[in-house]
Amino acid sequence: MRIVLLFALLFRLYEAGAQSPNIIYIMSDDHDHDAISAYNNKLIQTPNIDRIAKEGMRFNKAFVGNSICAPARATLLTGQHSHKNGVRDNRSRFDSSLQTLPVWLGQAGYQTALIGKWHLHSLPAGFDYWRILPGMGQYFDTRMITMKGDTITEKGYATDVLTDDALQWLDSRDKQKPFALFFHHKAPHRYFFPALKYLEQFSRQTFPEPSTLYVDSTGKGTAWRTQTMRILEDMQLCSDLKIDPAYLKDIPELAPGEEEISYYKAIMRRIPADQRARYETIFAERGKVLRDKKPAGKELLRYKYQWYMQDYLACVASIDESVGRVLDYLDKNGLAANTAIVYTSDQGFYLGENGWFDKRFAYDISMGTPLLVKWPGHIKPGTVTNALVQNIDFAPTILGIAGAKAPSSVQGLNLLPILEGKRGDLSRPYLYYHYYEFVKDHTVLPHVAIRSSKYKLIYFYTAKEWELYDLEKDPNEQKNLAGDKSHQALLKELKDEMKKLRRQYDDRDPAGELP
Repeated sequence: MRIVLLFALLFRLYEAGAQSPNIIYIMSDDHDHDAISAYNNKLIQTPNIDRIAKEGMRFNKAFVGNSICAPARATLLTGQHSHKNGVRDNRSRFDSSLQTLPVWLGQAGYQTALIGKWHLHSLPAGFDYWRILPGMGQYFDTRMITMKGDTITEKGYATDVLTDDALQWLDSRDKQKPFALFFHHKAPHRYFFPALKYLEQFSRQTFPEPSTLYVDSTGKGTAWRTQTMRILEDMQLCSDLKIDPAYLKDIPELAPGEEEISYYKAIMRRIPADQRARYETIFAERGKVLRDKKPAGKELLRYKYQWYMQDYLACVASIDESVGRVLDYLDKNGLAANTAIVYTSDQGFYLGENGWFDKRFAYDISMGTPLLVKWPGHIKPGTVTNALVQNIDFAPTILGIAGAKAPSSVQGLNLLPILEGKRGDLSRPYLYYHYYEFVKDHTVLPHVAIRSSKYKLIYFYTAKEWELYDLEKDPNEQKNLAGDKSHQALLKELKDEMKKLRRQYDDRDPAGELP
């Protein structure tokens, strides 16, 4: 019997070594790395996501090239910056006729699947299987678009439903081919709506405040003053924090508008009937605070911040549970040894820093993204890197894991030398960033930026304003050095580097040379 088991084990190991590695790419939405305990254990414990870091590599300096949902997804597919792949903002339609990552993986012998958020205003192409959320989807009983072209409703909490779909595809796939699964969560995207079991847990917790929660706009530039992503003024009490408008009717300064009330009613109606009373009880506690204390200013910000964090982190807890289910599936089905797993987000997210929520800016919190990669036998467990990497690198790296070469259209670099410990850094001293979308939701001015290991230069070209930060001395990016006489030589040097990168990446938006 022991001999039979030994031969079975040897055959499994041989089979794993003989086959191309499987690949699972998990991308959540707006998941800041501070909400992962492998990066920061002060807010939440995420043991399943942490396991990827413990058994693989954690990237401390991973960034995106345009911090907003649709552009990040187009960059994954193409390995290109937004001006090249055509998706500059959330309103852009992705050209699905382009040659993309799933096509290249298919040419390398992979079966490919996309499950979850797509958000590119076209239907996926190049995948062997896909099932996507229309737009951003819903947290409860979300609709799903299938390959047949019909739209169905899947009952349950979105994170659980998408995980069920992903595991079902893994069960039904062609077992004779290596697979690449792109598993894209909705959560923890606004409007943050947790599963009940995690809301009950996190609504009892109090979270540490960031050091810049109460920073104001005094002395800041036009972009800082123009943005509308402030927790105090711009985060809505009814739709964002689920507070019944009835508690606000006698507080004129907090009274919601009709649009907000309508949205509140719509999202509350989606809660399963057998859970609705418990949700309403928890959210009523928030309403009673506002009704009885009528907080304002910093006191109101303090309450709103805590409620925001309770809901956001409770959504993250469901994501961590989902990752655990995927890892368990791989273990139980003998797939773990030959499967590379990538965990990331489409960008970072403000968790109260500067008093903000959302993303978009080239500041590190929103430009940054978590990146954890596990690949048994190739990545030394528990390794950490400070190499500057960007989401244009994801496509060529996934292709590298698959043993395929990225086409010349790809602008990113293959991270395999870093993953396998052959190099500590890339021969790329600066990262390039370009944000375009200026809409009423958050009114962040368009800008271009470059980032090195020490400095960041940002140009808000519609306001014609420069910002320069020393990231070693000022990691929170609070002191703009662009007007400082002692930094003019550095400013000129970085402007020249920005112009060089614009030429290298062939970015002609905005038209003409920078001043």
